[in-house]
Amino acid sequence: MSKRTIEVFLNAEPVQLPHNTNLSSALALWIDEQRIGEQFAAAVNGEFIPRSAYDDCLLGSGDMVDVVTPVGGG
Repeated sequence: MSKRTIEVFLNAEPVQLPHNTNLSSALALWIDEQRIGEQFAAAVNGEFIPRSAYDDCLLGSGDMVDVVTPVGGG
């Protein structure tokens, strides 16, 4: 891993990202890569992050990003 990348964990799986990536950019990338769907909630290191704060949430090496999607049922 170079100094220009960080390793975070997306739902416990290691993922390489550019240094200084915010949560909003990471989620957009993961949607494009089809790692996650378009409807979800996100937490970083166990703390729920509201959508309004995604741009301000800078990810760091070792961060645990949990993305959950709604499950239909009855």
